[in-house]
Amino acid sequence: MNLRLTWVQPEDLVGHELRQAALDGRDAREIEERWYAAGGTPAPDRAGASEPPAPPRLRALAGRLLDELALIGSPLAADEPTDLDAIVAACPHWPGPVDTPFPVGRDRLHAAWLGRAAGCLLGKPVEKLPLTGIRALARATGNWPLSTWFTAHGVPAELLAAHPWNRRSAPTSLAENIDGMPEDDDLNYPLLTLLLLQRHGRSFTTADLARLWLDELPAGRTFTAERIAYGHLLAGVEPPETARFRNPFREWIGAQIRADVHGWTHPGDPAGAAAQAHRDAVLTHTGNGVYGAMFTAAALAVAAGGESDVHGCLAAGLRVVPPHSRYARAIRLGIETARTEEEFDVVVDRLHAAYADTHHWVHVLPNAALLAAALTHADGDFTRSIGRAVSGGWDTDSNGATAGSLAGLLAGGPDALPERWTAPLKNRLATSVPGFDRTGFDTLAALTHQEALRP
Repeated sequence: MNLRLTWVQPEDLVGHELRQAALDGRDAREIEERWYAAGGTPAPDRAGASEPPAPPRLRALAGRLLDELALIGSPLAADEPTDLDAIVAACPHWPGPVDTPFPVGRDRLHAAWLGRAAGCLLGKPVEKLPLTGIRALARATGNWPLSTWFTAHGVPAELLAAHPWNRRSAPTSLAENIDGMPEDDDLNYPLLTLLLLQRHGRSFTTADLARLWLDELPAGRTFTAERIAYGHLLAGVEPPETARFRNPFREWIGAQIRADVHGWTHPGDPAGAAAQAHRDAVLTHTGNGVYGAMFTAAALAVAAGGESDVHGCLAAGLRVVPPHSRYARAIRLGIETARTEEEFDVVVDRLHAAYADTHHWVHVLPNAALLAAALTHADGDFTRSIGRAVSGGWDTDSNGATAGSLAGLLAGGPDALPERWTAPLKNRLATSVPGFDRTGFDTLAALTHQEALRP
């Protein structure tokens, strides 16, 4: 068995599920003891697949233990429902319906696309790096606090050896080699959402999304919860079981990075945006993973409406999240920490102290806290928004992308974004989503604007 697939092998999933069980308050100690007694290992810390391959007996045991873990109930379940009606019932300040839709201009959407791309690209070369490495690489070139692209020019060789750039991203995401927006799942998913709305409108179902993925999304371009769900679809598992069955990544960040277009196309309507994002998210996620999508869509919907500042957008996002959930607590922690600490490095250190030892770097909760902190501390400024989001570590490209999306909307148009962030994008992005490779961001804005105007 020489083929090592990331994010799907049972022997790798057990460690992640044991970690999720601990976060959920589920008592899995007996299963954990059996796993390690049999020769099982913890989940890989950074990569998606462990080495060396597990023997067949251990892989078979892993499958059985995953099924046993799924039977252990969580004491937090009542405060963290996944069903939309239950979520709405748990939110005392759920936004009311919008009688008259807010208009959203094409320029504002253009800035959102550009902002998402720039923030993502800023974070790409340092994805998976520890916080100490990110800080050292930026400081070595005088780029701290982050205010421009990362570069290898002037970085000591020994520092690069200790903290190498992300292997896949370095050739296309450093200042010296950026030539348009390279492919990234943080841009692929908004493109897929745009396709979804073009084909099915706002009444799309989760099954419609599943069929779209099978038709248009290469399996190799999926990761974590999305890859698990994709495999389940091919095996005949239907939503929402695709999110629940042997999926330890169901509360990671994947659904949150898919939410932008739902918000962009519901200007001034956070409830509508959140409900639409929910139908998307439940293909792959549950609980806090779903809340990440709903929060982001609602916050972006308010920003698209153009009548609130960043703080009002974050407050609107919180109104669609159950207030006793861990996600709501993460957002509140990020906001409160950013409000009480003048230096953003101190904010980040406090968040890492709260989450780094217990949560994987792609889990939605630490990233949500960091995103809220970065946007709060930046107070609407575009450069500070994406710089702070990336400088905090964890899922750097995803956090940079979402921060850039919201800050771009608030800026109001592409001309309001600093040219150093937009010029290298050269008005094109690379993607494996059919029909969109090398499309310009102005074209994407026009297509998104059409969907925002559709009833």
